[in-house]
Amino acid sequence: MSAVSNSGLSRRVLLKGGAAVLAAGLSPVVSALQSLASNQSGNQSGSPATASRRSASPYGPIAPVNDEVTGLPLLQLPAGFSYATLSWVGDLMSDGKPVPERLDGMGVVALEDNEIILIRNHEVGTGTLISAPACYNKAVRADGSYAAGGNTTIRFSRQAKREISTSPSLGGTLVNCAGGVTPWGTWLSCEETTIDLTAEGGLKHGYVFEVRVDAAQTTGMPIVDMGRFKHEAVAIDPRDSVAYLTEDSRNRSPLYRFIPRDDSQTPGALEKGGRLQAAKIVGRGYTELFTPMPGETHQIEWVDIANPDMDPDGDASGPFLQARDAGALSLSRGEGIVYHEGMVYIVDTSAGLNEEGLAGFGDGAVWMLDPVSDSLRCLFASTNPTMANNPDNIAISPRGGLMMCEDGGGAEDEFGFGERIMGLTTTGESYIFAKNNIVLTAEQIAAAGKHCDPGDYRDREIAGVCFDPQGEIMFVNIQIPGITFAIWGPWQQGPV
Repeated sequence: MSAVSNSGLSRRVLLKGGAAVLAAGLSPVVSALQSLASNQSGNQSGSPATASRRSASPYGPIAPVNDEVTGLPLLQLPAGFSYATLSWVGDLMSDGKPVPERLDGMGVVALEDNEIILIRNHEVGTGTLISAPACYNKAVRADGSYAAGGNTTIRFSRQAKREISTSPSLGGTLVNCAGGVTPWGTWLSCEETTIDLTAEGGLKHGYVFEVRVDAAQTTGMPIVDMGRFKHEAVAIDPRDSVAYLTEDSRNRSPLYRFIPRDDSQTPGALEKGGRLQAAKIVGRGYTELFTPMPGETHQIEWVDIANPDMDPDGDASGPFLQARDAGALSLSRGEGIVYHEGMVYIVDTSAGLNEEGLAGFGDGAVWMLDPVSDSLRCLFASTNPTMANNPDNIAISPRGGLMMCEDGGGAEDEFGFGERIMGLTTTGESYIFAKNNIVLTAEQIAAAGKHCDPGDYRDREIAGVCFDPQGEIMFVNIQIPGITFAIWGPWQQGPV
């Protein structure tokens, strides 16, 4: 694999968090998240800072913008921003088969000359097997279906801002929700299910898999020691190779870390196993952090999960049951997680109260974990859908701007109805960056040469947000009808 053009850094170094800023030639400025953390007082639990709120976007108001490929107004964006769609569900891949359904988590894993390489999840249950070089579970079920989740790899031209190719890269998995990029340029794909198909001649599911840039080198081997639970996402600290993981199980959602046996930071190292642990608040037993407030801070420690492959009991995973018995903490629904400049940022997509006052059924929150001091602080907590409507996947740009993908069924605001991409300001306020604007007629679909059904898709989940290491292009998916977007524009006007 070639080095990045115009840089003395290897691909591996380029993708290591803050190093991307220097590699891209960007100014070494204080990031938005660093400013937010310093502006927000480090209050102890029970003494929160002021409540979060939504502000006007530093990028200005949004309005419908036409796709440069199809001409359709699929997104609302600020003035000056453009986008191109790529790799729609149903488009033909390099193997002649259609792109699988339900686009979800995604990450930029490599640069080769002028190509940006992304690996994308497909959150599919049973159906048609993805015919990738590596397939975990190839067993056919009684109804003729297969484990139909997995991954595809997209090559994108940075210069032309167009898709080059899409190809299958992992098959035979189930409900591949999110995951995370490793510092050594691979993708960790997470199964959000604990279904056991052994009774049908298949395998157990609920694992993490490592997907290589060269799909022929992907093993399809589950990283069992990372736990068998409803995985959402994973973020790796490049300083020590420790992986931090979230579990998306309603009100049974520990924050985990995995200490690998092999910390060489090479493809396959995590497959050699390690130790799984869960976060616990110091001096307290099992604690439910379902209603956090900005500034709320907890000192944590880590407890071992003796059997990461323990079978679930009903809706409770084996690792959760062990974590609870050891006094660990639980979020309401841990989802997006990302590492940036020494900190780990975690989304609890349903933190807060709903209209009936039920805890853990709210609009969402963002936490910041300092792995060195073992402190966990709430940075942002939404109190209504217009502020943030169940954020899910998150990403941080090389300049330190945080973006959140919504999965709450759509919000009504001054720009109309739809799911959104939300940012955070340096003072902890949310703002609207983009909005799902997909309403398609049969005539438009036919003219664009696509294969989805006509309809209003504005309430569909946005997922997979990520940035190229130079901070020029943001990629994101809308899960249904299934479109990947590349967005670019005057990022310097705001924190992203």
